[in-house]
Amino acid sequence: MTTEHHTLRTELEALTTEAFRPELAGIDTLPTLDIARLMNGEDAGVAGAVALRLPQISAAIDAIAARMAQGGRLVYAGAGTAGRLGILDASECPPTFNTRPGQVVGVIAGGPAAMVTSVEGAEDSAELARTDLDALGIGAADTVVGVSASGRTPYAVGAVEHARALGALTVGLSCNAASALAAAAEHGIEVVVGPELLTGSTRLKAGTAQKLVLNMLSTITMIRLGKTYGNLMVDVRASNEKLRARSRRIVALATGASDDEIEAALTATDGEVKPAVLVILAGVDGPTAARLLEETGGHLRAALTATGG
Repeated sequence: MTTEHHTLRTELEALTTEAFRPELAGIDTLPTLDIARLMNGEDAGVAGAVALRLPQISAAIDAIAARMAQGGRLVYAGAGTAGRLGILDASECPPTFNTRPGQVVGVIAGGPAAMVTSVEGAEDSAELARTDLDALGIGAADTVVGVSASGRTPYAVGAVEHARALGALTVGLSCNAASALAAAAEHGIEVVVGPELLTGSTRLKAGTAQKLVLNMLSTITMIRLGKTYGNLMVDVRASNEKLRARSRRIVALATGASDDEIEAALTATDGEVKPAVLVILAGVDGPTAARLLEETGGHLRAALTATGG
């Protein structure tokens, strides 16, 4: 074994996410229901581990929202499962919050092909991370969130270090304490979920923890940016029949208006929910609603206040 391989093995053995659990060594001999119970019991602790990091998560969100309000982008960077989760979260922002193309984006070690297949060696390259971020033209208004269960993945750490050098806001999301990733970032978030059911299979509890945190980062940032009204998705993009029906329901919930009023308002605003709510609650026409929202940076509540609504 080379010195390099021995060092890496020693490093992995020291990580909580890689720890071996002797008590589970006979798991493959258990009835399926028992394995499912064990796995479910493991998963039950994930939300509690996230709860311990809510102050750090909230501080990161406020910093992200401040940059995005100035036109910055939110970029997730990771390898393997972590990279896929970032791309998943980014891809769901346009239909949910009507974000601009490229406003929330995920980059994964090895590029798009790595979404469905393992790209050998890509996660070990900090240089690759720098190239991927440079292709996006990362600058001071942007935020880069490095995601890595181990907290040592060179691609994620390299992304954060490079982004920070460029003046971007940086967040490091890891599932091990005292990680290189959190240390490299301005905002370190370490959700320690403990050893996995299958030794080192960090797509399990660690992946679930990352999904929960990424959900928070994007969702609460969008709430702060006025992309919602109360708990309603008023910026939802009505791109199919289900979403058109949802748009009508959101307008109904926000206004209590009749079906006819809702249809008329949506027609006046080209199917856009936010101005339609304003048309009904403030008694303005479509163009006025659009102008008021432009003046308030898209904040429906602020636009309503401006009209005395």
